[in-house]
Amino acid sequence: MSDTKISSTINLMEELLKNSPIISIPKLGSLIEGTIISKQKNKLLVDIDGINTGIIAGREAHDSTETLKEIGEGDKVQAIVIDNDSPEGLIVLSLRKASQEKTWKKFTDAYENGVVIEVIPNEANKGGLLLEVDGIKGFIPVSQLAPLNYPRVNGSDAAKILTRLERLVGKVFKTKILSIDRENGKLILSERSAFEQERRDALKKLREGQKVKGRISGIVDFGIFVAFEHLEGLVHISEIAWGHVSNPSEYGKLGDEVEILVIGIDNEKISLSMKRLTPDPWIEAAKTFKIGKIVEGTINRITQFGAFLKLNDEINGLIHLSEITTDEIKDINKMLNVGQKVTAKIINVDLDEHRIGLSIKAINEKEEDKKDIEEDKKENKEEKEPAKKSKSKNEDDNDDDDMNNLDISDKVKKTLNEAGYNKISDLKNLSLEDLTNIEGIGEKSAKKIQEQI
Repeated sequence: MSDTKISSTINLMEELLKNSPIISIPKLGSLIEGTIISKQKNKLLVDIDGINTGIIAGREAHDSTETLKEIGEGDKVQAIVIDNDSPEGLIVLSLRKASQEKTWKKFTDAYENGVVIEVIPNEANKGGLLLEVDGIKGFIPVSQLAPLNYPRVNGSDAAKILTRLERLVGKVFKTKILSIDRENGKLILSERSAFEQERRDALKKLREGQKVKGRISGIVDFGIFVAFEHLEGLVHISEIAWGHVSNPSEYGKLGDEVEILVIGIDNEKISLSMKRLTPDPWIEAAKTFKIGKIVEGTINRITQFGAFLKLNDEINGLIHLSEITTDEIKDINKMLNVGQKVTAKIINVDLDEHRIGLSIKAINEKEEDKKDIEEDKKENKEEKEPAKKSKSKNEDDNDDDDMNNLDISDKVKKTLNEAGYNKISDLKNLSLEDLTNIEGIGEKSAKKIQEQI
């Protein structure tokens, strides 16, 4: 080839290179956009500006929005360059990392602007709920759950807490980001914070005496927690029902809708009542249960200081240890049993404190008094019969009317004399009430007098 031809060829090549587009290799980590030229099950070939060809394959083809399922040949796609010098000469791309980048931007914007975002936990441990979005790990601590989702259990039982938390996996949560750690790919989120403003507004409007509807958010030994209007309050065990409550779980289950009354607000501590929305049975009890009345019931609870007697569905009375028997009691369980039917006398009624005092020994003492009186009468009759036979009729009449014939104490006789009653015949027209109205004469003495005249 002549020198002229060689020179011409070189000039032509230089001209072609001069007019051809500059060939550039995408930088690692850069976000590029290309057109899909081939799609297989887990692999995409992408044309990059007609110069390079990219490949997206394996785990890098899968992102949180499942882009692979939605796109096809001819569609535009964005991906991150993860290798620009592969042996095959292809640019290795990642849909997953591109989606992760978008997700980081969404999380960062939400964190900086206090925006509420929705997340779905995919795992739980005893400390809270875990989630992962495009390789970014998130955590919602137990303490940051809203009232309705907070796992209230007796004794902070870790196993029960975990069981409650596991039921929340897969549920959509509205949250705010509390902290963001891009270097380690971690987020801390809060469900409580997402509703903070609503909670504050609701608390400002809340008033004592207000009736509200809510859902049971927790049941523990000492009461029932109810969540309402982004708030939560406690129905103490003493405010669940008018009668004795031994097990709060008998009055509802988690998630049940209930109507409650607000009875106290102390900063953010809210006290609630269920029983005050029902009629007070003690108002009717004032008419039914009066001092001196004999009642029957079933022992439903035994304590160290006495036994409780169920008088009706709402009212219990207390038989104190000292009112069971006159004998010393070393073990109440040897005297009374739960389920045992008992007859007792009402000895005290305190409507303000919702208490009724009962006594078993008061009934037994009354029966013993009657027996003693009968025996005394019999002995007196036997002693007087021989003396009467030797007396005249007039003497008998005078003797029969003598106060000394009554088996009563000298003190009682003196009291009667001072009141103007000197003969037995003076007392015959007096009722039991008349006798007890005489100052110094008690019910027991009055009954004893009446039985003898």
